[in-house]
Amino acid sequence: MFPKSGKELMEVCEKSQCKIWEHTLKSEAHLSEVKEEQILKNMREVLNTMKSSATEGLHKKVTSISGLIGGDAYKMNEYIENEETLTGNVMAKAMARALSSSEINASMGKIVAAPTAGSCGILPAVLITAGEKLEKTEDEMVQALLTASGVGHIIATNATVSGAEGGCQAECGSAAAMAAAAVVEMMGGTPKESLDAAAIVIKCVLGLVCDPVAGLVEIPCAKRNAMGAVNALAAADMVMAGVESYIPFDDTVSAMYKVGKSLPCELRETALGGVAITEAGLKMKKEVFG
Repeated sequence: MFPKSGKELMEVCEKSQCKIWEHTLKSEAHLSEVKEEQILKNMREVLNTMKSSATEGLHKKVTSISGLIGGDAYKMNEYIENEETLTGNVMAKAMARALSSSEINASMGKIVAAPTAGSCGILPAVLITAGEKLEKTEDEMVQALLTASGVGHIIATNATVSGAEGGCQAECGSAAAMAAAAVVEMMGGTPKESLDAAAIVIKCVLGLVCDPVAGLVEIPCAKRNAMGAVNALAAADMVMAGVESYIPFDDTVSAMYKVGKSLPCELRETALGGVAITEAGLKMKKEVFG
C-alpha cells in the first residue's frame, strides 16, 4: 500500500532495498488491481503527452484562448538557439518547456495535470530536460514519473495540491517538489535525498499565493511554472552536492498545509487579491470580459 508519510516511504524502501518508483509501482498495482505492465504502459502514454505539450510551443507561437499569454515558449527557444544564455541551456530549456505546456493548457490543448492543470508545465519540463541531459532512456523517464507520483501522493494525503485550498504553493510547489524528488532518483540519489530535495523546494515557496488575473490560469501562472522548474532542478543539484534539508519532508508538507489554510480567500484562486487586482490586472480582466 502507499506510504502515508515520507518517513514511512523511506523505511519501506530501506527495508525492501528498493527505489521510490519501484514501491510506487507495486502500491499502485495493488490498489488499482491493474498489472504492473499495464501501469507502465499507461505511464508511457502520459510521458508522450507531456513531451508533446512541452515541445509544441517551442516551434510555433501558441496563444491562449483569452489572448492574455502566448509565444513566450517560442521566444525562449529562439533565445536558446541564437544567444548565449546566462543560466545555461539546461535551465533555459526547462523554462521554455514549462512555458510551452502552460500555453498549450491555456489554448485548450492536451496536457497532463500533474498534479494540476495550473502546474502542468513543471514536471514535464524538469523530467524531459533532466532526462535529456543525463541521457536517460524512455523507461527510466517513466520510472521517474512513478517516483514523482509517489511523492505527490504523500503531499495530497497530508496537505493539498489545490490552489483554491492552499494557494499556488500547493500547486506549483507540489509539482516542483515531485519533480525534484524524481530527478534526484534519476541521478542515483537515495529516497532520503529525493525527499530532501522535495523539502527544499517546498520551503522555498511557502506562502506563494494563487492570484490568477481575470480568474484564468495564465497570468502569473505560466511564469510560475517556469520558475518552479528552475526551483526543482536547483534543489536536485543542491542535494546531490550533499546539501540536506534540516526540516524533514513531512514537516514541510505539514507547514505548507497550515500556511495554505491561513491564507485569506482573496489569495486562493478567487482573483480577488495579489496581482489580479493591480491596475494592470484589472485592465486585462476588462479587456477579456468587457
